[in-house]
Amino acid sequence: MLDDKKKSEFLIKFGNKVVEIKKKKKLSFRDIANNCDLDHSYIGKIAKGTENITLETVLNLSYGLGEMPKVLMDFYFEMKEEDIQK
Repeated sequence: MLDDKKKSEFLIKFGNKVVEIKKKKKLSFRDIANNCDLDHSYIGKIAKGTENITLETVLNLSYGLGEMPKVLMDFYFEMKEEDIQK
């Protein structure tokens, strides 16, 4: 079972990926918001890792960033075998 620390770590890593793509494409949060159905301040919170988002939000972000959704999820997140329940 995931504890709050692990959940928070995942959200931060996701947010870091959003920021990485944003910088690579030289976009502002307002630029991203103009390309999708999300507010720029909400995107900023996602980038900080403080928002627990839905798959719909991932899809919106992918449109806003001009990337496939899988690109947003392309980051390393350590999970130990014993952490995964079978």
